[in-house]
Amino acid sequence: MSRPALDAPAADLDALVREILTSRVYDVARETPLDPGPRLSARLGCDVWLKREDLQPIFSFKLRGAYNRISRLDADERARGVAAASAGNHAQGVALAARRLGISALIVMPDTTPAIKVDAVRALGAEVLLAGDSYGDAQARCTELAAETGRVLVHPFDDPLVIAGQGTVGEEIVRRRPGELAAVFVPVGGGGLLAGIAAYVKAVLPAVKVIGVEPFDADAMARSLEAGRRVRLPQVGIFAEAVAVQEVGVHTFAIAQRAVDEVLRVTNDEICGAMKDVFDDTRAIVEPAGALSVAGLKRFVAREGARVGAGAYVAVLSGANLNFDRLRFVAERAELGEAREALFAVTIPERPGAFRAFCAALGRRVVTEFNYRLSGREAAHIFVGVAVDSRPDALALTERLREAGYETVDLSDDELAKLHARHMVGGHAPEAVAERVMRFSFPERPGALLRFLDTLGGRWNISLFHYRNHGADFGRVLAGFEVPDAEGAEFERFLEALGYAWEREDGNEAYRRFLA
Repeated sequence: MSRPALDAPAADLDALVREILTSRVYDVARETPLDPGPRLSARLGCDVWLKREDLQPIFSFKLRGAYNRISRLDADERARGVAAASAGNHAQGVALAARRLGISALIVMPDTTPAIKVDAVRALGAEVLLAGDSYGDAQARCTELAAETGRVLVHPFDDPLVIAGQGTVGEEIVRRRPGELAAVFVPVGGGGLLAGIAAYVKAVLPAVKVIGVEPFDADAMARSLEAGRRVRLPQVGIFAEAVAVQEVGVHTFAIAQRAVDEVLRVTNDEICGAMKDVFDDTRAIVEPAGALSVAGLKRFVAREGARVGAGAYVAVLSGANLNFDRLRFVAERAELGEAREALFAVTIPERPGAFRAFCAALGRRVVTEFNYRLSGREAAHIFVGVAVDSRPDALALTERLREAGYETVDLSDDELAKLHARHMVGGHAPEAVAERVMRFSFPERPGALLRFLDTLGGRWNISLFHYRNHGADFGRVLAGFEVPDAEGAEFERFLEALGYAWEREDGNEAYRRFLA
């Protein structure tokens, strides 16, 4: 049977539940444990459990949907083989499922895909083709190749059989739940995992909340549910690349409208903090998308409050395919995401003993970072990180410093400060003329920085530049250009035609205090 009985978008949730209960995922996937999160439970004051999809053979839930779909191909379709576009997890699921079933697989991946993921897919026996800078580019090329070769496309999320395969996660949660279940938190990209879990949980335990979680910069499902129609994002953030989807599926959206209670948005810092939480409780290192559910659970508890005995909160850890290099960035941001560190710009007198007096004002707090360079004889601008207990504690410290006479600005939510300024504090640049400061993102691959500089060209002098590789799919650059006022309009046209995502930062507080 090449197509399921459920064919129209969300035509019959009962039919989807039947597909979940009769799926063949356990030919290749494993039933993963539902582990307690004792430290999270104690800190949040509620009963937290972690659904360990990071323990699948490919370290991701994606194997379930891919195998359930491919196992249902008829003889003619199997002979033609399958094709899929993916930046990693779905690719590995399709490759392993195809190998187990003896079917040829072609996987199209973006040029920006980390080598560890490309190598993993090839090791599973699939043919890999690299195409384009994004998932959208890879998907378009994959569609062309499928039409040319007759291969069957295996969609990563918008296929009822894929959704049913992912829905087996929900069946396991319900069957192995530790007593009363209050809510299930699910990472959301295209919506396949959310739709499958929601359909099953609501059919069996309708009072249980099913809550999706997305990054603020990749929130296609949240925006779609708010608008009552599918919304396509013009661009998405790629920190949690496994959920970096511009538009959710037709099927997944229709099911979410009927079976999902809400979708929460979280910041990248909150994701980093959640990754640390998971490590503290399990010693497992999940990928950013894999920790989304924990970040959402924490945000939900902060908003609603929680208490032990009110029912279990289950967070689905969806995957653990993380580039080791990314841990540098995660470790740097985790304390901010946990609200255990705050970053400040503080102005102190430029005179002997001023540093000591400032540290005395901090009291016995731990200083995590201190950056300073002489830039004037009247006042010193320092960039300082301080350990705190919570965001309210950071706000209280800000007021305490101001009351002590120090001009203080909290930079904990300032991306320029966190990504760039903290590494660049070294004094102002009085000789820079008509400086315009921009933050850029560009596809990260070998030679990417040189190509970026070649694209910028040499029309305007670069007066400031900072780039640091975080092991991510996109590089991030802070650059200053000396642009005479008369050439401002031409510079704006240049930016629009550049082809890279950018933001103006001339008025940023961290730039003004430390770099301008």
